[in-house]
Amino acid sequence: MRLRHAVTAACGALALTTVLAAPAHAATGEFGYKFVGFSGEEQRAALQAPQSGVCITIPEVADPAASAPAYAPHNDTDAWAMVFTEPDCTGDSWTLKPEGRPASDRLKLRSVIFFDRP
Repeated sequence: MRLRHAVTAACGALALTTVLAAPAHAATGEFGYKFVGFSGEEQRAALQAPQSGVCITIPEVADPAASAPAYAPHNDTDAWAMVFTEPDCTGDSWTLKPEGRPASDRLKLRSVIFFDRP
């Protein structure tokens, strides 16, 4: 009886390890956004082929104490994007569809995660 439980547990652990070790893929395309630079002027930046399934904090606006959030995201990738108002994919969130239109300047973000819609 114990052997059966041990084998079942080992198989479950192996399956979990296989799922967690599966490589994440990159979204094809770019994710653009605007932000206010140190000079006070509007600047544009983009993430090229961003990694899917990984939270990405926007580097130019990572510190809420030192910068305003980025804004007007444009998801021109083949993956869904969920943008967050705070670093580390926290705060309020909105979902942007793949290859969508640029969002309004009112949509603020500090982090984003890309995913395939089930």
